[in-house]
Amino acid sequence: MGHELLQQPKWRIIDQSHLGPMFDAKQSFAMDDTLCTAVGQGASEAVVRTWVHHNTIVLGIQDTKLPHLSQGISFLQERGYHVIVRNSGGLAVVLDEGVLNISLIFPEAKKSIDINQGYEAMWELIKQMFSSYEATIEAREIVGSYCPGSYDLSIGGKKFAGISQRRIRGGVAVQIYVCVHGSGSARAELIRQFYEHSLQGEPTKFVYPRIVPETMASLSELLGEPLAISEVMLKLLQTLRSFGAELYPSSLAEEEWPLYELYLQRMIERNEKVL
Repeated sequence: MGHELLQQPKWRIIDQSHLGPMFDAKQSFAMDDTLCTAVGQGASEAVVRTWVHHNTIVLGIQDTKLPHLSQGISFLQERGYHVIVRNSGGLAVVLDEGVLNISLIFPEAKKSIDINQGYEAMWELIKQMFSSYEATIEAREIVGSYCPGSYDLSIGGKKFAGISQRRIRGGVAVQIYVCVHGSGSARAELIRQFYEHSLQGEPTKFVYPRIVPETMASLSELLGEPLAISEVMLKLLQTLRSFGAELYPSSLAEEEWPLYELYLQRMIERNEKVL
């Protein structure tokens, strides 16, 4: 049957997985905040939003306190990456055309959703999506990965996905990045070098992760077969349908656009201030 949070009567599907390189990650975080607010106010059904960004490094708030951040950012930009700071916790992650992001946005109207419930629902969804494979998908911290957390998703001890959450006025957004194809260790090596350039051996109060690239891989690498973003999208929709939900494609409603513009402006200002 799946996790109770996945038992929504209807899912509003917003697919932004094919918008291309001009789609900026700041827009994504503004979009989730908009939808989180709308769902929290009861103005929208629960939402599944899918999104892909090209050559983008998303930093967490803690990363902005690195002693030599500007050198780290310059290093990434020289390698063709766009750098933004998100409006939620966590640390640096890599987004590129081989990484599918999924946001599940729930209302908290009837009863509160504790933080582990949100993580468990996303873990359950990913397990169901790949249940036809013999691989066991675990949720535990993978030491040596980038942006480590207690709900890192892994197969055979190698992390392929990380989950975060954001809450706004009665709405809960559970966000996951899934490394579908490409080299997980190459992505990890990039972030390892970013921290090397940004720390330069200087001691800090906050302990930044010591990244071991071999602890990370893509699903294609772990399952031993090439997977495309479109295939994973299909698995996602089929799995949601198997829970008995009605799915309908959507975009922002007219009344949601002003809110989106407001949240986008906040993201732009945050990034201008920090970067």
